[in-house]
Amino acid sequence: MSRQTMMRVNFGSYNPVVVVVVVVVLLATMTVVDGYDNYNGQSSYTPSSSYTPSSPWQSAHATFYGDETASETMGGACGYGSDSGYGFETTALSTVMFNNGKACGSCYEIMCVDSKWCYNNVPSIKITVTNLCPPNWEQSADAGGWCNPPRSHFDLSKPIFMKIADWTAGIVPVNYRRVSCARTGGIRFKFEGNPDWLLVSVLNVGGNGDVSEMWVKGTETDWISMSRNWGASFQAFSKLGGQCLSFKLQNEDGNVVVAYNVAPVDWCTGQTYQSDTNFN
Repeated sequence: MSRQTMMRVNFGSYNPVVVVVVVVVLLATMTVVDGYDNYNGQSSYTPSSSYTPSSPWQSAHATFYGDETASETMGGACGYGSDSGYGFETTALSTVMFNNGKACGSCYEIMCVDSKWCYNNVPSIKITVTNLCPPNWEQSADAGGWCNPPRSHFDLSKPIFMKIADWTAGIVPVNYRRVSCARTGGIRFKFEGNPDWLLVSVLNVGGNGDVSEMWVKGTETDWISMSRNWGASFQAFSKLGGQCLSFKLQNEDGNVVVAYNVAPVDWCTGQTYQSDTNFN
């Protein structure tokens, strides 16, 4: 399968199809702040089997990108970076499914069907959305432009593709359904920006896995609505330096969680802070 048939957004490589408007250089040095649960980027994420289906089975196709190391699939259009904790159990979604980044963090269950390339008696896989598979207008939707609208399509990391099918197939039909995300621990908030402009990437979100709305509150402010910068990154143009920060999040189902006192008064960009709460 040619690289052109598997184009996607990846901050580590140039893609002529997609212009990435905002590029954030992630210089993360994790330190421990007394009294706050700073995330250790060296920790590993162990997927749980307790995912709960939240939608009926539907039909689509799946391809893969990158190699067996999954190094090319780290990061992506959701803005998680290479320390997301989602491992290689990830996927890029076609434009329609990606929904301008609103699908970031959501989870799907996939099984290979109706193809000689499918592995027999192999259970389904569970994956997290971390990237965008952009359209390829130079090829038709049924001959290389797999992610062109209005197709539903999954561009998986190669290691997770190889769990359901022979990779030499290139593309296989799949059944998929949305499932709740089984996460361990609280929601994580990765800080970038500066004291006057806070950019936060939200990770390890349970429940639906997505974040539709987000607010921040300093010890000297009311709740401030944050706008989506891109993917799972939200921003606030406010002077928040020198304040303890709390966050309120809402998912697409309208469920709300409040994470109080996530970051201390002396919070710094380049750090990831972990809350003690999450969606059910």
